[in-house]
Amino acid sequence: MLFIWKGSVLKKIIVQLVLITLFSFAVYLFKGKIYDYKVHLNPTIFTLIGLALAIFMGFCNSASYDRYWEGRKLWGLLVIETRSLTRQIFSLINNNSPEAKEEKRKIVKIISAFCWSLNYQLRDKSDTEHLLRLLSPEQVKQLEGKKFIPSIILGFIADWLNEQNKKGNIDTIILTSLDHQLNQFSNISGGCERIYNTPLPFAYSVLLHRTVYLYCFWLPFGLVDSLGWMMPLIVLLISYTFIALDAIIQEIAEPFGEEENDLALNSICRTIEFSIFEQAEIPQGELKKPDSYFVD
Repeated sequence: MLFIWKGSVLKKIIVQLVLITLFSFAVYLFKGKIYDYKVHLNPTIFTLIGLALAIFMGFCNSASYDRYWEGRKLWGLLVIETRSLTRQIFSLINNNSPEAKEEKRKIVKIISAFCWSLNYQLRDKSDTEHLLRLLSPEQVKQLEGKKFIPSIILGFIADWLNEQNKKGNIDTIILTSLDHQLNQFSNISGGCERIYNTPLPFAYSVLLHRTVYLYCFWLPFGLVDSLGWMMPLIVLLISYTFIALDAIIQEIAEPFGEEENDLALNSICRTIEFSIFEQAEIPQGELKKPDSYFVD
């Protein structure tokens, strides 16, 4: 674990750590003096400030992780709901002719397209690669210029279910059950948008960021007399702890990004597609089941 680079925030903060370490060496060489003035800072002060800072960072870390974990639960629920809807489409809709089965497979592809479109929306991407692969040209054309594409795609599924009801392939009770599944999709989409559109209050981030860096740059003056030449190394260790936690808080507070510690939405979408295509007996081609939810 000491030498793992992937997933570590060290590459984000390495410049800050180097600057603080060099500054600490300078403080040591000049014996804590600025020109002829000796900066007297009692280590007890840093103990009190460090305790308050740790409590505040713990609060911000909990708030950020709550956002991350809620996003993970919503996408985990999406995995469950897509499989349930696919099962219901194939087991509850009476028509099992070859043409009807092919229509059901098209709807399963639309379900997968919904997942990819939600992925793109949360990541502010205008990608259409998977949508072109999974939707018909007419459906893709209907999406042009639309801002909330996942909702439009849910409309495609709802229209198809309504058509099946008119044809007598499903009764009103089953239609209500399937509509409940679509409502779950809307709830998941809305929950993700709530996280995306409501970041942590900016005042928290600014206060935490400023306090961490002021603490780390003043710390050498409080430790230089008591630790001597070991002071830069101790300051480096303490600074790494605080600055790295600050970086982690900022990273996981936006769980739908594409950084290494964000949710692996691409992997989850591929997993959903793999599983529902298996249920629908759709040829997978080169699609392979992902090894992990945590590798995007």
